[in-house]
Amino acid sequence: MKLRTDKGFAALPALYARMAGDEKHDWAAASTLDVLWVLYDRVLDVSPDRVDDPGRDRFLLSKGHGPMAYYAVLAAKGFLEPSLLDTWTEWDSPLGLHPDRVLVPGVEIGSGSLGHGLPIAVGTALGLRLQGGTQRVVVLIGDGELEEGSNHEAVAVASRFGLDRLTVVVVDNRSGTHGWPGGIAARFAVEGWEATTVDGRDQDALHDALMVPHVGTPLVVVAEVR
Repeated sequence: MKLRTDKGFAALPALYARMAGDEKHDWAAASTLDVLWVLYDRVLDVSPDRVDDPGRDRFLLSKGHGPMAYYAVLAAKGFLEPSLLDTWTEWDSPLGLHPDRVLVPGVEIGSGSLGHGLPIAVGTALGLRLQGGTQRVVVLIGDGELEEGSNHEAVAVASRFGLDRLTVVVVDNRSGTHGWPGGIAARFAVEGWEATTVDGRDQDALHDALMVPHVGTPLVVVAEVR
């Protein structure tokens, strides 16, 4: 197994460590670090000077409890001043315990682990397609969110509409109560999605999986983090 690291990613732990006060969600956040870095470093067509550009890709963080990793990546990529990380959990900080699209540059939705991100992503992908856009829509969800009924409806309708600009990354740290027979990838594959499972800490494997061609059908990458 090849684990990719670089100077940019190596700086993330120090940025992440500047935030304290929400320790109960620390693992929910830390388990997403590699996925978020690969997306912002190697996959998404986004930048700090294009946060309102209609042609930008859309990234939706549905796994919004404990967004420390997200804020660290945004700071590393220039969307946020690193000094803002020191204000995390303070009453007047723009960096809320759930991301706020009005207060944080680059954030597309306000979110929590409530099963809303994937349905919003489906609607976003449909809207962009109706406008003739080819932007990619990527949503990161947690495995526990798959127990929400809204996600099951979104999984079913996305494939039937052929939303091939939609990608879902499921960070699977076994926080779900029930799981899924055959694994999470099978849940999506049975609905016609292109589905794969990778080591959620292997950045090259994550990148390769996220770049798999999937014409006519949405893509799901299950990132296992133990």
